[in-house]
Amino acid sequence: MSSNITTLLFDLDGTLIDTNELIIQSFLHTLEQYYPGDYKREDVLPFMGPTLTETFASMNEEKVEEMTDVYRTFNLANHDALVTEFEGVKETVATLKEKGFKLGIVTTKRLAVVKKGLALTKLDSYFDVIVAIDHVTKPKPDPEPVLKALEQLDSKPEEAIMVGDNFHDIVGGKNAGTKTAGVAWSLKGKDFLEQYNPDYMLENMRDLLEIVGVREHA
Repeated sequence: MSSNITTLLFDLDGTLIDTNELIIQSFLHTLEQYYPGDYKREDVLPFMGPTLTETFASMNEEKVEEMTDVYRTFNLANHDALVTEFEGVKETVATLKEKGFKLGIVTTKRLAVVKKGLALTKLDSYFDVIVAIDHVTKPKPDPEPVLKALEQLDSKPEEAIMVGDNFHDIVGGKNAGTKTAGVAWSLKGKDFLEQYNPDYMLENMRDLLEIVGVREHA
């Protein structure tokens, strides 16, 4: 239990909302167009986490923008059919908000898509701050986005936990000086995240309540 925590920062995809299937399908759709038959489901898993620019630049520097557009068009068109929130997320976030914790989202997605995901899962009213890819020059694991969120929330790193499903979140939190929590439902797997030594590992988002010293309603 950590009683000095006032602030919780969350990654969005794969942490609060289950966009895994949407992201996988968006990559497969895009790559099938440029590299027919070359990529299967397991081949695109390493692309979850880095920015689209980083991923597509590693394949074809000249077509980064074009490939990103193809990906985003498919992603937006299929968003509402494929996105849900993870079990325990809504109750946990609602309880934290009710108890006066400051809540923020730190993500490598664009703000417009973040808002769409939050509205769809009805999580939009709980977060005081969103730091998206549009707001920073260096994405996670650079500390910039985490520090920016903390500054907007008027919080110090030592009173915050960064929660996420990928090493960018854990390393980004550590680089910014926050505590960190990995989520066991990460598509990369719990063992993968454990390598980065997060302070906590959540089996369900509700585990966060005990960590910050909140008792759930009986």
